[in-house]
Amino acid sequence: MSNVKTFPPVIPKPGLRPFAISITVLNLFGYCYLGFEPAPITPIISVLTAYFAELAVEVALRTWDGARFRGGWRNLVNFLLPAHITGLAVSMLLYTNENFIVVAFASSIAIFSKVFFRAPIPGAKGATIHFMNPSNFGIAVVLLLFHDTVSVVQIYQFTENLHGWSDWALPAFVVCTGSILNGKATKKWPVSAAWFIGFFLQALVRSVVSPAQPLSFLLTPMTGFAFIVFSFYMITDPATTPNTRKGQIMFGLSTAAVYGLLSWTGIVFGTFFALCIVCAVRGAMMWVKAAQLAQAQQPAAIPQPVPAAAIAQPAQAEVQRAV
Repeated sequence: MSNVKTFPPVIPKPGLRPFAISITVLNLFGYCYLGFEPAPITPIISVLTAYFAELAVEVALRTWDGARFRGGWRNLVNFLLPAHITGLAVSMLLYTNENFIVVAFASSIAIFSKVFFRAPIPGAKGATIHFMNPSNFGIAVVLLLFHDTVSVVQIYQFTENLHGWSDWALPAFVVCTGSILNGKATKKWPVSAAWFIGFFLQALVRSVVSPAQPLSFLLTPMTGFAFIVFSFYMITDPATTPNTRKGQIMFGLSTAAVYGLLSWTGIVFGTFFALCIVCAVRGAMMWVKAAQLAQAQQPAAIPQPVPAAAIAQPAQAEVQRAV
């Protein structure tokens, strides 16, 4: 009998592998040609930190013997795909100048959020899922804690070295690939569609309420490349968005509405904070729904029969009083 332990294969979620490839190519193209401004070592530090955090969490929760990344290079690569995407997304959208510790902090917080922010899956006994978008949460926390020294990347860095037709070709390519990815693989295209519609509606309402801010000005963020990346590759995270079409539409519209409220009150970086708030509310609703379902499944109390002696004693007392 062989004593070699076998490990089940790690099967990535639909769309995860092409997403990881596309964001890697975008970063390589960005640093080689587009003119990404963060130091080239920034994505390396961010990704390696995400790798380490993901592996450390897995060993801490499942021990080394039960770690899912064991069993060969294929298992390891498939297991690290989410961490790879998270690390590159953080380094691509967050600008920390040369403060690499902050980038590492953002990546680690993003990975750890999948452990601390979990909610039960209604109908699946004992199963939980993380509800906070990891990379978005890491970026939002860093922007909140280090707002004096940290910012998001400037929108021009994605198309700084593009001119003429190429200035439109790259955004169009990202829109097409993102649409195909969300339409065919992840099935999350209603989230993006609702987010776009909701963003236009909140800008329209704000322009009516505050005529000093014209509609064209409030819609300017939609022309930035960072907005496109957020709309097709971040807000549509398969693990932290609803599965039903109605839920996806409500998720996208709610994020846009919260963004409008935050921007109206003067809060900057509203896209990241709005997505965090909506994810948190969705997680709370999952907890409430799971509690209601558990209460409804509890067996109803069966009425116990009354002993005959207990019925006879009051009857005898009534007879004695009558006599």
